This record gives sequence, structure tokens and C-alpha cells, in this order.
Amino acid sequence: MSQTAQKPKILLARSVFPDLLAELEKVAIVQSNQDDHLWNAVDLKAALADKDAAIITGSERIDADMLKASPQLKIVSNIAVGYNNLDMPAFKAANVMATNTPDVLTDTTADFGFTLMMATARRLTESEHWLRAGHWGKFSICDAPLSMDIHHSTLGIMGMGRIGQAIAKRARGFNMKVTYFNRSRLSEDLEKECGATYVDRETLLKQSDHIILVMPYTPENHHLFGEKELNLMKPTATLVNIARGGIVDELALAKALKENKIFGAGLDVFEGEPKVIPELLALKNVVLAPHMASATEKTRRAMIQLAIKNCLAGLNGQTPPNLLKA
Repeated sequence: MSQTAQKPKILLARSVFPDLLAELEKVAIVQSNQDDHLWNAVDLKAALADKDAAIITGSERIDADMLKASPQLKIVSNIAVGYNNLDMPAFKAANVMATNTPDVLTDTTADFGFTLMMATARRLTESEHWLRAGHWGKFSICDAPLSMDIHHSTLGIMGMGRIGQAIAKRARGFNMKVTYFNRSRLSEDLEKECGATYVDRETLLKQSDHIILVMPYTPENHHLFGEKELNLMKPTATLVNIARGGIVDELALAKALKENKIFGAGLDVFEGEPKVIPELLALKNVVLAPHMASATEKTRRAMIQLAIKNCLAGLNGQTPPNLLKA
């Protein structure tokens, strides 16, 4: 058998840095996607059918039907921390490994979460449009787009994993009071390190000036943040979601924003990605970003490298560094 014939077949579902693609092609037969088109379910299923492995992003959803149609598939390596795009019980049943890319994006994502909170509270995008429309100079200092302070305010973090903890540490520089709600409480030492106080969810919603969602998506968390939760928030409060779109009921959020039930929202994730519901697009008091919290070159490169490392480890009979459990 020739050396080429022995190489595993890998589907690379999205475009990557050319040098990383070249390195992968030295050890595998790669079906790449440097044009970066989005796969529909039918085409993705067909592409996976003869592959030994796949390296994908959160945009590609792999279910039991796809796994059943891919008898050679050994591992799927997800370029993301979250993996709600993977049917994990089906992976376990099919004996196919799945991995993610934690840690390497923690600080970059925390930076962006804080950025999005500040842009929302200070009405940055709305003010830019206001300036571009020629309104600067037409109003008094009391009529201009007035905003909410970050410093000395109360930050509520829902989800206190690596990213939530990193956001809490950044809040120290703004002298913020940090509270958090999590499935399990942090240790006393870790709470002290983060400068964060554990509270129940209702207390967090009622007392926070700014709320950031960082919890993982699960079926139980679907639309966890809806009309009831929004009604508990202060009318001067902001909501930022850098977790997953399905956690927030977007229609309820749009209604609350339109009726000024809360001051503003910053969203980096959406339930119907890459589509955004028109009710949100029509509003001024929401800052919208295209799922870009980890989008620096250094971090995206590290994520892809880790995904490749996970993939090749699985193909070589080793335990991948970031193997997921169903």
C-alpha cells in the first residue's frame, strides 16, 4: 500500500490559515473548504460518508443520522468550547470521539465580553450612527445619547467557568461589585481570587446593573432567559450574551428592549445563526456582533491548532487532550 493510501481522510469543514492546512495535508488526505461556504445537512452528510475524521465549527451540526451514514468516522474535532452542535448520546452510541478547544480562548473571549458590556452600557454603536448622521452639535449636553456607568456598578455573571471567572477578574479594575450564579458554587479561595459573591438567580437578576451570560447551552437552558427573567431586571440594566443564542428568548428580549423594560443588550450569539431576527435588527438599544468573541488571529490560530492536535491524536489511537464525555 502506498504512503498516500495509508493517510486518513479528514473533512475540514471551514477555511483555516493556509499554513495550518498545508501542515495537515502532510499527514492526511484533506477535503478542505477554503471558500468557506456553509454546509447544509445533506451536503455535510455526503462529505462525511467516507471520512475517518472531521474538523468542524459550531456552524456544522452532526446528529445520529450523519454518524450512521459515516461508518469510517473515528473522531470529530470541534473548533469551539461549546458543543451543542454535536449529538453527544449519538456519538457515544456510534463509538465516535468528539473534542472541543477550551482554555486557549478564555482570555480573548473574556476581553470581548467586557467590551460588549461597555459598548452596550455606553451606547457606543448608537452614538456612532448618531454622529455619522450629522446629529453632533444639534443637541445640548443633556439631550445627547446618555448612557450607564460601568465603574462602581454591580456585575452579575451567570455561568462561572473559566470565562466567567476571567470576566470577574477584569471587573476589579472598574471597582465593580461582582455577583454570580452557577450550577455549583466555587470554592471559597476561588471566590476570593475572583472577587465574586455567590447569589441565587433571582437576586442576581434584581440587583445587577449589568448581566453577562456565560453558561453552556443545554436543553434545560433553552430560553432560560425570557420574559419572566427580563421583568426582574432593573430598567437601567444591560444584558450581554456571549454564551449561546438559544439561552435567550430573542423575541421576549426584543419586546423588552422596544418597551424599555431594560436599558440595552449586547449579543454575540443568536439562536438562528447566521440569521438574526428582524425584531432585533430594528432596535437601536442593542449591540450586535457576528459570534466573534474569540476572533483574534492569535486565538483563532491556537483553536485550530488544538483542534488538529485533538483530531490526529484520536486517529493515532491516543486519547485526545480534550475528549468530551457524553
